[in-house]
Amino acid sequence: RAMEPTRERASIPRRSPDVSTPSTPKAWPPAPRLLAFLPLVRSAWGDGVLTAAEVGALRAHLDGQEWMEEEDRMALAPWLDPGSPPTPAELAALSERIRDAVIDDVAEATRSLTDLGVALAREGGGGDVWDDEHAVEGLRSLEGALDVVGTDAARRALGRGRAPAESAPAAPLFDAAALHAYLEADHRELRARVRDFVASPEGRVPAGLPTDAYREKVLEVVRAVADRGWGAVAFPTEVGGGGDPAAGVAVFEALAFGDLSVLVKYGVQFGLFGGAVLQLGTERHHRRYLPAIGSLELPGCYAMTETGHGSNVRDLETTATYDPARDELVVHTPSEEAGKDWIGNAARHGRMATVFARLVVAGEDHGVHAVLVPIRDDGGKPLPGIRIQDRGEKAGLNGVDNGRIWFDRVRVPRENLLDRFAQIGDDGAYHSEIPSSGRRFFTMLGTLVTGRISIAAASVSAAKTGLALAVRYADGRRQFGPEGEAEVPILEYRTLQRALMPRLATTLGLHFAIRELQRHVPTATEPAHPEVEVKAAGLKAYASWHCVDTLQACREACGGQGYRAAMRFGALKADTDIFTTFEGANPVLTQLVAKGLLSRFRHQMGDLHFWGIVRHLAERAGTRVTELNPVMTRRTDVEHLMDGEMHRAAFRYREERLLRSVAGRLKRSLEQGSDLFRAMNECQDHLVEVAEAHTERLILEAFQRGVARGPTPGISEAMGVACALFALSRIHHHRGWYLEAGYLEPAKSRAIRRQVNILAAEVREVAPLLVDGFGIPEALLAVD
Repeated sequence: RAMEPTRERASIPRRSPDVSTPSTPKAWPPAPRLLAFLPLVRSAWGDGVLTAAEVGALRAHLDGQEWMEEEDRMALAPWLDPGSPPTPAELAALSERIRDAVIDDVAEATRSLTDLGVALAREGGGGDVWDDEHAVEGLRSLEGALDVVGTDAARRALGRGRAPAESAPAAPLFDAAALHAYLEADHRELRARVRDFVASPEGRVPAGLPTDAYREKVLEVVRAVADRGWGAVAFPTEVGGGGDPAAGVAVFEALAFGDLSVLVKYGVQFGLFGGAVLQLGTERHHRRYLPAIGSLELPGCYAMTETGHGSNVRDLETTATYDPARDELVVHTPSEEAGKDWIGNAARHGRMATVFARLVVAGEDHGVHAVLVPIRDDGGKPLPGIRIQDRGEKAGLNGVDNGRIWFDRVRVPRENLLDRFAQIGDDGAYHSEIPSSGRRFFTMLGTLVTGRISIAAASVSAAKTGLALAVRYADGRRQFGPEGEAEVPILEYRTLQRALMPRLATTLGLHFAIRELQRHVPTATEPAHPEVEVKAAGLKAYASWHCVDTLQACREACGGQGYRAAMRFGALKADTDIFTTFEGANPVLTQLVAKGLLSRFRHQMGDLHFWGIVRHLAERAGTRVTELNPVMTRRTDVEHLMDGEMHRAAFRYREERLLRSVAGRLKRSLEQGSDLFRAMNECQDHLVEVAEAHTERLILEAFQRGVARGPTPGISEAMGVACALFALSRIHHHRGWYLEAGYLEPAKSRAIRRQVNILAAEVREVAPLLVDGFGIPEALLAVD
């Protein structure tokens, strides 16, 4: 545009298609005022061949500039000819012309290509034309039409982006060592000794060993663990143990930072085999067997699962029939599919097995009991009547010798029955203080509680390892960045923050929830409370699923580097994948949680009391309608979104509503004539959601208690942000359910999504300190 009257203007000449391309190099017009177009032309050609539309936009703009002389238009024409695009050398000359300019205010000049062009024109002495605001705005419109608008293009053209700051690093927001001390409050010294061991040459297992060598090395490491007294740490002091069942879980959790075959071998020997003798046996069993088990003098197995029945322990086929004539139990596998399957320590090293079998006395089946059965002699050869098959290579944990075992009328003394809850007297009669076979069965299975707590804790340790590797890598790995500036850490990218930070927050929440649960590990004299069983089942399922999901996200965050064996993700993923299956398959455990919530006591499941409780909950659903406050469903202010009570209320609402609604479904199904099995099967998906909601509420409340107890300054605040991120990210994850239930309105759902982004960015700032606070030995995180 011009401020003077319109006059006839010459147009930019169009090149005829039949005119040959000039061989002489193009030079930028000498007129200083035309320097304003230089960045636009350079950037437009630099991004590719100009389109007809872009050329048209340029020509239309230039034709409209009344201040331009005809020689200006003719001088620019060669640079706007699609038939004769600039050569690389000509474009390089334009770039050099721009970068040689002396510009006083680089920040001002690089706000856009227009600002850069005007600065070039003024620096060259042709800025008078560009004092006109209309002329500058016209140039901005042209910049937009060419789709090269923005600071990035200007910085790239000038080649003078901001250099990385050479300032001193900011002071840490809190001391990672202090965080570690707080997180490790229980059994801190023991955990530290175990972590130091797994990072030492004696405690580490070289990668890439053949299977046989791998198994022997794992046995060697587990023997070193036993030599330090850690195998017997949960056993009574009377038999040389440490007398602290929770310490056994602490050792297991710390071992999970190292080779996971060592971890599982430890768990099989001391937790399952030794734990069964401790929990199901009596004093004579403890005195006779536990010292040898704790020292690894007697390697053993926990033979429960059968090929044909999997998780259905109640219907195992293996029998242990009492023979009064010889005062012996005859252990027998009645079919090939009744073989004990995937039994750790069975294929190579085990010499005795705790065998779960149906106890038959005087022709009466009393249900599943546990019997100690020798399976190998001192030389490692299977005993008569014992057939063992090596399960061979697996997807992971190949340092553990899993096998199958069949028994062909193998005889053992009557005293090999682990008879804490049921006995065969000297008169040959069966006795039990627990009259109900169903209740007796679930009481015996209470021994699995410690194993489930241990797997939950180990899952969190593995997730911590993955997060420490990924956060460190992503905080140091630089990629892309603003045009003209240095590359930035990839942890600055929102997608990566959303991938890692909520999972980091969830891991912290699980840490607190499982540590609280560890204080209720059952002992030889105090069986697990039914509520502890429910919590253990829920947290084992949730933590193991979380571990698998987190390790995948961490591997992806590390890109191709994450695929290297040295980064450990391959081994961690392969070895922890089975955590979702053993000690109870997760889909089965989640249903146990839901049934436990419905009945309050798992030992009541399946009897008439269950129907009465279902009816009560369903009737309550009809009479107690939750009043949803419209104000609460619509509030979107940050103070409300960050309110811990709001988080708890949302989690409680989801849990209770799901519980009441599934009770209603069960009631209707039962009233229509379905038996309990079919009614439960029809509601399985609903039961899984109930268990998830319950477990997430437990995690949130434990996390909030952990934050409240945390030291200051800095640690409680950082964990408080992570706790809020866990809560809001889970509400956002379940937003479809909350919207359907009317608990959220769309505006609030969107506000929660925005707040999750904000919190993820805040947690990112402290993420390196948080993962350092896990206290994982450097030797287990070092990547060459």
